[in-house]
Amino acid sequence: MTEQVTQPQHADDEIDLRELFVAIWQGKWIIIATTFVFAVAGVFYALQHPDIYKSEALLSPVSEASGLKIPGQLGGLAALAGVNLGGAGGGDKTGMAIEILKSREFLGRFIEQNDLYIPIMAAEGWSRADNSLVIDTEIYDTNTKQWVRKVKAPFQPKPSNLETFEEFRKLFSVSTDKTTGMVKLSIEHYSPFLAKQWADTLVKAINEEMRQRELTEAERSIAYLNNQIAQTNLADVRTMLFSLIEEQTKTVMLANVRDEYVFKTIDPAVVAEKKAKPSRSLILILSSMFGIILSIFTVLTINLLRK
Repeated sequence: MTEQVTQPQHADDEIDLRELFVAIWQGKWIIIATTFVFAVAGVFYALQHPDIYKSEALLSPVSEASGLKIPGQLGGLAALAGVNLGGAGGGDKTGMAIEILKSREFLGRFIEQNDLYIPIMAAEGWSRADNSLVIDTEIYDTNTKQWVRKVKAPFQPKPSNLETFEEFRKLFSVSTDKTTGMVKLSIEHYSPFLAKQWADTLVKAINEEMRQRELTEAERSIAYLNNQIAQTNLADVRTMLFSLIEEQTKTVMLANVRDEYVFKTIDPAVVAEKKAKPSRSLILILSSMFGIILSIFTVLTINLLRK
C-alpha cells in the first residue's frame, strides 16, 4: 500500500517540474528581453560613476619607554604637573592619536588649512590627460570662481566646514590591526594624486599635532615643577622633583628632534595605478542576474494566473 501512495506523488512532482520548464521555455523571449534591458541599465549605471582611486599608508605606533616610578606621596603632585607615571604609555597615546585623527575639530582644521572645499564638494571626476579635476558646474563656476549650488537655508552656496567634513569622512578611513598593532590610513578620491597627497599630509599633520600637544604639556609641567622646587627645602622632595623635571626634559627633547612623533611610516602612500571602484563587471553581473530572476518570476506568475 505504501508503494501505491508514493508513486503518484513522484509522478505529480515530475509533471510539475516539466510544466515549470515548459512555462519558462514559452516565456524565453520575455526572459531574454528583460535580462537584456537590465544588463544595458547596469552598463549605463556603471559608466555614470567615475573611477575612484585609493591610496593607503601603513603606520607603526612609536613605542614609548616606561615613565618614572613615583612614590605614593608624590604621585598626586606628579599627576597635577602632567607627568607621565608609566603604565599604558604608548598604547594610550596611539589610541588618542587615532581618535584625534578622526575628530571633527582636527579634520575641520585640515580641510581649512589645505583649502579642500572644491576637491571634496565640487569635483565629479578626474582627467588623466592633464591631471585635473572635473568640476560640477552646477556647484562651482570655475570662470567666476564662485559657488553656485542651490541649497535651502541654513546652508549656503559655499559649503560649510561641517558639510565638507561629513563628505571627507566618507573618503577617509583609519583602522588598527588588533594582531600586529599596525595602523592603516586610506584616502579615496577621483584623483589618485590628491589621494596620495592627502594621505601623506594627514600623517604629517597628526604627528605634528601630537608633538605640539606633548611639547606644550611638558613645558607647562617643567614650569610647575620649578615653581614647586622654589617653595620647598626638603632634600628628598627636591630630588624627586628634579627627577620629574628630567623626565619632562626628555619629552621636550624628543618632541623637538623626532618628526614621526606618534606614527612611523612603514609603507608610505603611493599614487594608485588601478581604480578601487566601481567594479563595473560586478555591477553588470548583478544587474543581469536580477533581470533573469525577475523575468522568470514574472513568467511563472503569468502562467499561474492563466491556469
